Amino acid sequence: MKVIILNGSPKAKGNTARALREVEGTLQSQGIETEWIHVGHLDIRGCMACNRCWDTGVCGFNDIVNEISLKMKEADGLLIGSPVYFASPNSTLLALLDRLFYSNLHTDWSMKVGATVSIARRGGSTATMDVLNKYFLKTNMPVVPSQYWSIAHGTSPEEVLQDEEGMQTMRQLGLNMAFLIKSIKLGLEKFGSPKIQEDLVETHYIR
Repeated sequence: MKVIILNGSPKAKGNTARALREVEGTLQSQGIETEWIHVGHLDIRGCMACNRCWDTGVCGFNDIVNEISLKMKEADGLLIGSPVYFASPNSTLLALLDRLFYSNLHTDWSMKVGATVSIARRGGSTATMDVLNKYFLKTNMPVVPSQYWSIAHGTSPEEVLQDEEGMQTMRQLGLNMAFLIKSIKLGLEKFGSPKIQEDLVETHYIR
């Protein structure tokens, strides 16, 4: 069982990374393999809505987005962390996620588990979580809860560590994510996929 971890902060060892490491440590203690991918510092362009991916199954811009798509085929979960920029995730991370999820709309990611972490000096964390979680909710991916919203506060890694409630929330997030991955694996083996066995219906409103 494996979780892909996306660090959406430009800083490889900043406060977002520190919170993600807290979750990662708990996942590994539960027997879940992790793979860390730092993306927040990269030059990633946004989606052009060219729809080339609908024909090819991969994004038309051949960069790290397609690399992550391949890794997601074997992964059981995706953990995304972002700093808060004006009550929203890092724009580089959003550009990546728009293309990653759009180019995989016809890929079955149902029952892969999704979790998010947002870090702020002060406010905007829950709004950031809301944006990130919507990618999972559109894709039949169960969203992992914790004992509180999965946020922590601090300007530096040292300050984030002082947020004891935030760090405990990260550890609970890791435990819950590991439990969901294991439970879903057992459920799929016994009951099969709950994904609806019908052709996709898309309702378009035309004046």
